[in-house]
Amino acid sequence: MDQRLNFVTLAVADVAASHAFYVDGLGWQPELYVPGEVLMIRVAGSVVLSLWDRAAFTREVGVPVDGTAFAPLTLAHNVASPAEVDAAIEAALAAGARLLAPGAPREWGGYSGYVADPDGFAWEIAYNPAPLGEAVLAAWRLGPPAVQP
Repeated sequence: MDQRLNFVTLAVADVAASHAFYVDGLGWQPELYVPGEVLMIRVAGSVVLSLWDRAAFTREVGVPVDGTAFAPLTLAHNVASPAEVDAAIEAALAAGARLLAPGAPREWGGYSGYVADPDGFAWEIAYNPAPLGEAVLAAWRLGPPAVQP
């Protein structure tokens, strides 16, 4: 799995209130807005802030089975195909991640699965075939940041 983060997803109580704050109030430009479901705002070339309805978040990500609580957010790693989703999930599991939800087709038209890192932070591994997902990958391909040793 490449060293990158593409989406920061926050589960919000009211997507319209988030829109009023970020778009109407702060003047940020949305990339995608589906009232009542999700608001996506590109905050850097290949990084998107995704504000997602909390109930939909719980339906897709699930709830912990070990009595711990998920923070209502995910970090997301976007890839170019469903097969890459499954491969990245396998790599994460081999590295010690815990499977939260296997790769599956999603209502929003993509394919994703979820793993938790050793501290329980949820990572979404996603194939997003929409223009925004493609743009995030294209920005990454233009030149990932140098990683310092």
